[in-house]
Amino acid sequence: MTKIQLRRLKNTRDTVIFHAVVFFIGIFMLYPLLWMVIGSFKPTEEIFGTISLIPKNFTLQNYVRGWRYNGTTSFTTFYINSFIVTGLSTLGAVLVSSLVAYGFSRIHFRGNKFWYACMFLTLMLPYQVVMVPQFILFFKLGWVNTYLPLIVPQWGGQAFFIFMMVQFFRGIPVELDQSAMIDGCNKFTVFSRILFPLIKPALITSTIFSFYWRWEDFLGPLLYLNRPRTFTVSLAMRMFADPTSTDWGAIFAMGTLSLVPALVIFFIFQKYIVEGIATSGLKA
Repeated sequence: MTKIQLRRLKNTRDTVIFHAVVFFIGIFMLYPLLWMVIGSFKPTEEIFGTISLIPKNFTLQNYVRGWRYNGTTSFTTFYINSFIVTGLSTLGAVLVSSLVAYGFSRIHFRGNKFWYACMFLTLMLPYQVVMVPQFILFFKLGWVNTYLPLIVPQWGGQAFFIFMMVQFFRGIPVELDQSAMIDGCNKFTVFSRILFPLIKPALITSTIFSFYWRWEDFLGPLLYLNRPRTFTVSLAMRMFADPTSTDWGAIFAMGTLSLVPALVIFFIFQKYIVEGIATSGLKA
């Protein structure tokens, strides 16, 4: 064999080994998810009776029982609640974060670097630190048992989104702003008509992340929502658990359905996630 053939053989062997290792690691990581999805089609007594992914007795009753919930409130209500909270929170977080990022990157004011550093430091602040003060504040405002504590804070912007968008704004030539201002545009017009469309990858990435975080949020609704009809999907699933008889089939079924919106958004916009993160990292 020539050196070229040996090199090709070695590259082929390395490629096969790499993909085999990745495949088995992927199966190992996805097995719990597959077990939940397939378990949602099994009778409750069969779910924990075997580790096989093939159901012996296929059934859709888990979905019927789970969606009906307790007979008076169905999962239709919980899905609507989740979409309201997630949609309004995501809208506020993305729009306000882009506006704040524009201010930090394009408008020079006294204390710009100081306030940007303060904003950046909030990324290192665990939610548990502010949880109690926020609850006391919202309780005194009379916002408990409403969606306001879950939505309003998002309209103050999110530090991670601001940081990511600042990197995008800094990568756009300042000459665009100057040309627009010569034509009579003010700062807000420059932001809304010229720069805002140019940071589409960052906007879509922020939208996807915000949707994921708000959709799967359990602690926030647990703290502020007490009436069952106001529950989100993540909080409603907890109500299936019972100390004496937990309906695991219904939990698996509703858990599977709760993944659908996140998976749909991921598969539609996955290229923007990679583009947004990669570009922000290069410009940092």
